[in-house]
Formats: sequence, structure tokens, C-alpha cells
Amino acid sequence: MLKTLDLSQVIILDIETVPQYQSYDDVPPHMQELWENKTSHQRKPDQSAADFYERAGILAEFGKIICISLGIFSFQNKSYSLRLKSFAGDNEKEILEQFSLLIEKQSASLKFCAHNGKEFDYPYICRRLLVNSLEIPVQLDISGKKPWEVNHLDTMEMWKFGDYKHFTSLNLLATILNIPTPKDDIDGSQVRQVYYEEKNLDRIVAYCQKDVVTTAQVLLKFKGMDIIPDENITIVS
Repeated sequence: MLKTLDLSQVIILDIETVPQYQSYDDVPPHMQELWENKTSHQRKPDQSAADFYERAGILAEFGKIICISLGIFSFQNKSYSLRLKSFAGDNEKEILEQFSLLIEKQSASLKFCAHNGKEFDYPYICRRLLVNSLEIPVQLDISGKKPWEVNHLDTMEMWKFGDYKHFTSLNLLATILNIPTPKDDIDGSQVRQVYYEEKNLDRIVAYCQKDVVTTAQVLLKFKGMDIIPDENITIVS
């Protein structure tokens, strides 16, 4: 499939998420109770629900999206280039509306590609769309579709080769495939702190875009192609 994959019909995707509230004390009491029940089997025996709340961003019921970054391939002058587009801010509904408007203009056969996207990015976006009373774009809606009709690519799943126990981070995968990546400014575990304490959204957007570029390069490697040079990667407003 990858050999015949038309990159012009692929959008690379990555999202960044944070807890809906800055601290556990800000969470409404009824939601605190639900959080405690939801995470009871995930927390260590001596770990309180409040201590565990810094991880709320990874659960769509208790987190929110603060950035969606996209990578779009184009072919010019006998080489590929990548254009980056991000939607970011404090208002999740506005981010999702802007994202949906762009996707609605694309072909219904458009394919998304993300690292661990099937476990995280795709379902997270769909759940938050529903929470915000927004329609799920046809390209993301898998309801009623057969497995081979779902146009969702996942570079981590590709690397598993059927091994369901296997997890490989994007950074590790890029390293072993000899894909140069910029020195990490932050990692996923620091996004909450950078957003709520440093209030530095631009730093988070840059991190999200870096992951989009890396995912795009991994996909090219999987197709047996050369990676895109830095001068062919641009950010559009």
C-alpha cells in the first residue's frame, strides 16, 4: 500500500493536549469524583487523584486540545516539500472549528497520518468534537466503515508489523532510521507546565510542528524515499 500511496492525498497530523483545569483544586467536585473513579486502576497505591491530575490531558474526558498541527505534501521541481499549518489557542472549540473547515475542503478520500494516531490523536479529536457539539469530518468518522475503508495511517502501527505489545516512540523511530531531528526543547510530559505556568503557547506549537515534520520523514522512509530537506519545509499562517 505504501508504494502506491499518493502523498498529495495525505495530511500528517499531531495534537497537543492539557488538563481542562490548571490544578486539581479548580476541578468541580463532581468531576473530581469522576476523575478519581476513572483513574483508580491507573494510580499507584500511594498516589492520590490530585497528584495524578497532571496526566489529565491524555484523557479526552478530562483534557482539551490546545494545538493541532498539520503537514501537507506538495511535489514541485522534481522534489517533495512540506507545508505546516497549526491551529492553536485557549479556546478549544475555535481550534476544532478552524481545523474542521480546512478538512471539509479536502477530498473525502483524504488520508491522515500520525504516530500512535489510532490510539490517541484520531479518537481524541473525535471525542472533543462531540463534546463541543461539532460535526465529525467525514475523513475522521469511522462509524460503520469496514477496517479497509478507514483512511487512517499510523507510523507506530506500521512499525509494529502486527506485534500488538510493541511501543516505539517517535523520537526512537526517527533515531534508528537516521532522521535528523532538532534538539528537543520540551517533551509531551512538559506541555501542561509550559501552557499553564509559563503560558508559552508558541513553544508548544513549535514542538507540535516538529513532531509533524518527524512523522512525515518517517513515512517517507517507510516508502523508501529520501527525506525532505529543511529548505523545503515551510510554515504557513
